[in-house]
Amino acid sequence: MSDKFIAYGTVITLCIFTLFAMLVSNWKIIGISWIAFAAMALAIPMGIKAAGKTKLNHLIAGYGLASGAMITSAAIFLVPTAVNHHPVYGGLGIAVGIMAGFAIHTLNHGLTHTSFSTPPVVLELTSHALAAGVIIGMVYAAMPELGLLLGVAIVTHKGPAGYAASRRLTMQGQSALLLLLPASAIGLTALPVSLLEIPSDAVINALIFGFATGVFFHVAIDFLPECEVGGNVHRDTDLDHDEHHKLDKYRRWAVLNTFIGGLLVFAAWYMVY
Repeated sequence: MSDKFIAYGTVITLCIFTLFAMLVSNWKIIGISWIAFAAMALAIPMGIKAAGKTKLNHLIAGYGLASGAMITSAAIFLVPTAVNHHPVYGGLGIAVGIMAGFAIHTLNHGLTHTSFSTPPVVLELTSHALAAGVIIGMVYAAMPELGLLLGVAIVTHKGPAGYAASRRLTMQGQSALLLLLPASAIGLTALPVSLLEIPSDAVINALIFGFATGVFFHVAIDFLPECEVGGNVHRDTDLDHDEHHKLDKYRRWAVLNTFIGGLLVFAAWYMVY
């Protein structure tokens, strides 16, 4: 099966799901799904163009802004909701969510050892996006009045993820077209799951919102632009281990952009709410 067939077939499926969601006026999830798609899809040509270049300011800025935005949005939108439903079960949900995020991330590594012809990074990103879509769909199904800002902030990491993955695939001589698969994946699960009727039970809702908070915290922390040997920034350079001092120049830039990402979400919340 060709890369083009898989990539375009996935996008067509997302369009079909979107049409069904439009029939029930599920506009928020439609918007979040397509913003996530656009963020990753538009980053693909940028990553291809950047292949072979070691100047990583744009990549670090993307990681920092996205992680800062995700941490802040989860903290100001989801934590209060989870705790208000039930302080103990909300806290339990957060704990389980963080551990589940770690489990998904760790077990996804096994995809690098499969015999699939699809590049491992595409499989990992797709698995992650499908899981995130389920959680986003459940959160908005449980509380439809949640604003669009939360969902948009949560999927901001799709941009830097698409940029880094397309850059890496191009440098390995592989096609980045398959990244349309993880670009579509959030909508493929979020759209149908958002149609579920979640029972209006305090404990259930506390666990749902707590779990979502924990998973998003884990993803956001995993995206922090760590300028250390073995970190996500170092993996996208051609620096040897004994050249780690060259990462020093990126550290202040990483911290600055992380705080800016968080500040932008808080400012948007302050103006909207």
